Amino acid sequence: MKYLKSSLIVLLAMLFCAACKEEAKDKNQPEIVKKPSTITAKDILGNPNYHAISFGAYREKTLDVEPTLEELKDDMKLLSAMGIKVIRNYKVHLPEATNILKAITALKKEDPSFEMYVMLGAWIDCKNAWTDKAPDHNVESEANKPQIEKAVALANQYPDIVKVIAVGNEAMVKWAETYYVQPSVILKWVNHLQALKKDDKLPRDLWITSSDNFASWGGGDPLYHTEDLTKLIHAVDFISMHTYPMHDTHYNPAFWGVPKYEKNLSDKQKVKAAMLRAKNYAISQYNGVKNYMESLGVNKPIHIGETGWASHSNGFYGPNGSKACDEYKEALYYQHMREWTDSAGISCFYFEAFNEQWKDAANPGGSENHFGLFKINGEAKYVLWDLVDKGRFEGLTRNGNPIVKSYNGNEEQLMQDVLVPPTVQEIASRSH
Repeated sequence: MKYLKSSLIVLLAMLFCAACKEEAKDKNQPEIVKKPSTITAKDILGNPNYHAISFGAYREKTLDVEPTLEELKDDMKLLSAMGIKVIRNYKVHLPEATNILKAITALKKEDPSFEMYVMLGAWIDCKNAWTDKAPDHNVESEANKPQIEKAVALANQYPDIVKVIAVGNEAMVKWAETYYVQPSVILKWVNHLQALKKDDKLPRDLWITSSDNFASWGGGDPLYHTEDLTKLIHAVDFISMHTYPMHDTHYNPAFWGVPKYEKNLSDKQKVKAAMLRAKNYAISQYNGVKNYMESLGVNKPIHIGETGWASHSNGFYGPNGSKACDEYKEALYYQHMREWTDSAGISCFYFEAFNEQWKDAANPGGSENHFGLFKINGEAKYVLWDLVDKGRFEGLTRNGNPIVKSYNGNEEQLMQDVLVPPTVQEIASRSH
């Protein structure tokens, strides 16, 4: 009996030790989820767990007043609370870009689980851009080289944060009359950055692109179908294209008008139907780029570098124009774009996180000042009301203000500002 008890004790001890070893083994197993330091652009782009947004933090009517480090940290916390993990900034020539990286670094030190990655844009101009001289679109500005050098320096200094460099922002599209360049200029710098990667002078997993209008990527006018564009499409790691159905409610409004067969719908139903058409319009521009790319024998990712919808306009898109802009339509467009891009494996750098009043400083009611999901003072527009209700922004502030709903949360009051788009007939009569 004594021997049996001893044997039983030994057996129990062995089982206990084996269990301890197995537990220790499980704890030492490598995590399936990648650590933030090893995540690359390939992991992020097209991943619905890494929502993206275009971000600018300027509060004043001039770019001369830089946001502070604390203001940038507050903004990063708000974006993180929204579920945003990737931001796009195209102002590498201004202190804001560097300070964003400093702010993210500081937040990561305070909380190692904090995640935010950056698509960094180098601004590209033609010769004489933004001067009183005639722009020379065939020659690039001498300021371009320092832009690229700054982007390279920041990508090397912050490799855990900067995952993409974009050469130019709407730098090839012809309507950018004051500064656009030929595709050869963008190609030159994309090739330069790709060569730096091969020479281990940039991280090899850093992705290089250019962020431009869908037409510039061959998705529209054949005018853009050039040999240099073909070379550029081959050279980039992915295509970053812009699509703005909101602007085309004025410039190309065929999709926007309320057709006869919808005349018996309620006003709200007419607005919803119009926003579905806006979504499909954006998808058609995406498909235009995709079809052109594939016609060249190229198969690589295409992501949305910019798309957005302003919540107010006193111009082309307001009550006396296409009647496109209000917080309700903005919310519908944002939801449509997130749902489509998430399901299609596309990243969408939605434009934009916060209102910025420098964009049309002389006209406070101009649409360019009202693309944000937040107002400058921290009010959450209609698109974010549900997150306010869920307490996502509790304890967070902007400019010292707690995050509250626009319209004081009164949806009935908000809907009074929502206008039904013109009819197809009205739009046709205006064009004649």
